[in-house]
Amino acid sequence: MEPLLLLKAAMLGVVEGLTEFLPISSTGHLIWASALLSTDPVKSPVFDIAIQTGAVLAILWNYRRRCCEVLVGFASSRRHRMFVATVVLAFLPAAVVGAVAGAFIKAALFKPVPVALALIAGGVAIVWVERRPRRMTVPTADALSPRDALTVGCVQCLALIPGTSRSAATILGGLLLGLSRPAATEFSFFLAVPTLLGAGAFELYSDWRLLSAADVGWFAVGGITAFASALVCIRWLLRFVATHNFVPFAWYRIVVGSIVLVVAAVWPSP
Repeated sequence: MEPLLLLKAAMLGVVEGLTEFLPISSTGHLIWASALLSTDPVKSPVFDIAIQTGAVLAILWNYRRRCCEVLVGFASSRRHRMFVATVVLAFLPAAVVGAVAGAFIKAALFKPVPVALALIAGGVAIVWVERRPRRMTVPTADALSPRDALTVGCVQCLALIPGTSRSAATILGGLLLGLSRPAATEFSFFLAVPTLLGAGAFELYSDWRLLSAADVGWFAVGGITAFASALVCIRWLLRFVATHNFVPFAWYRIVVGSIVLVVAAVWPSP
């Protein structure tokens, strides 16, 4: 296994882990990082499955006690059943839209300039939501109603546009519906589990022929580094949202998106 390939896999795993759950677009950062690192575009779709799986495992590990409680008490506890139902309901809209329009979106929008524009637009949206007066009516993720869960799921469909950010869409949607900041963030984490696993399963079904035994090493490195960095990010973000808003992420998005647009104007791709 080439050391350079393992290094690239580790770097992409860290990018995925640090950006998947922050409202700054993991897809956009992976597109730029892959371009800078000159990774294999043919293998990228299946490699992304490995690092997204690592990120999902970080959620399950961080919330392992709660996941066990839900599994054990699912049959006897209405609260646990309702929580699972809200996550499933929120997952369905993006699953349907992704299956129908995913190929078109990937062909038309997975490019640096559209990603930069979405990044800037998302930053402006974060500033608008944070400045908008709102009343907190849903203190915990468990208290989310099925209708509100479905609404968050519809908002998550915006994240199919690369650069939008799944985390930004779901967290902002939750805030607009009256969720507390920690509740919106936590629900976004749990919604990531079926969303990322579902997207990965669909991608694997489409591209499984690209896999080979020679890929195990660098896929494993990417998955492990994604798990470790995502776990750090999840725990940090839960502490951060307890005392801060998301405006710093908005300005980060606007600045980075603007830089990409300037670079694209000065050095247009052939």
